[in-house]
Amino acid sequence: MRAIVYTEYGPPDVLQFTEAAKPVPKDDEILIRIRAASVNPLDWHYLRGIPYFMRIGTGLRRPKVTRLGVDVAGQVEAVGKNVTQFQLGDEVFGACKGAFAEYACAAEDKLVLKPANVTFEQAAAVAIAALTALQGLRDKGHIQAGQKVLINGAAGGVGTFAVQVAKSFGADVTGVCSTRNVDMVRSIGADRVIDYTQEDFTKSGHRYDLMFDTVGNRSLSDCRRAMATKGTLVFVGGPDKGRWLGPLAGLLKVALLSPFVSQKLLPFGAQLSKDDLMVLRELLEAGKVVPVIDRTYSVSQVHEAIRYLEEGHARGKVVITMEHGMNGRGHS
Repeated sequence: MRAIVYTEYGPPDVLQFTEAAKPVPKDDEILIRIRAASVNPLDWHYLRGIPYFMRIGTGLRRPKVTRLGVDVAGQVEAVGKNVTQFQLGDEVFGACKGAFAEYACAAEDKLVLKPANVTFEQAAAVAIAALTALQGLRDKGHIQAGQKVLINGAAGGVGTFAVQVAKSFGADVTGVCSTRNVDMVRSIGADRVIDYTQEDFTKSGHRYDLMFDTVGNRSLSDCRRAMATKGTLVFVGGPDKGRWLGPLAGLLKVALLSPFVSQKLLPFGAQLSKDDLMVLRELLEAGKVVPVIDRTYSVSQVHEAIRYLEEGHARGKVVITMEHGMNGRGHS
């Protein structure tokens, strides 16, 4: 099969589109014929080996795992002997290792059936970003109907899901984004949209019960000024500055300050959950959540997709499509 691999840390140019052994599923695994995948910031962090603390687990000088990609959608090609929930030909989505390839294996508990009203490309955009939105708002933020919720970074991969998930809980949602994304954020359900180039949400006088921050581009003191006295800030991500800690520095700052203020300041990272994938499946099937896809690339163009995502201006998700039987050669 054809797959994207990398054997050294570096920029997207180190990626190779090459032949790899077709994986064989273990007893509790499913072999997926991949139809689409999507790119996450974690992919380029793994690729570059930055921030450096990650290399404790990924390999100090060279990557231990040479495949990229987590979000996946495709068809069941084969099943292990202990698999009971899926059969050959089922259309599925969820998470796996090495999704930038024609085939990959995934554990049974990391996949759910794809709704018929959702394309493979849309389904591939869901897992990491939508789980982050759902778990961050529901489990960390304890979102309630009628609350005033602000999504900072509402046009990004996580942000577009957060706007829609918050609306599904009955919240009054304000999205913060750039000028070019105002109409899009409004179209996915935001009750109010703030163009940060024209208005500073921390100085508007509005107070929010729950703030969901995906970009970390404002100081904690600025954010607290826009929060209700007993409000909650769920901090998902910050600027990727610093080669040693990267976005972890912002998460640590939030955790350290939280015990000393009246508001709840909560750093957050998503966990893969089959139950929550089922929740997202229901939201997709009901049309309450519709993935926003900015650009689509072929698997041989993964280096271009990652480079575009690194620029930080993607609107929604960046998706990779597979063309089985490809004849590409050499570098991607």
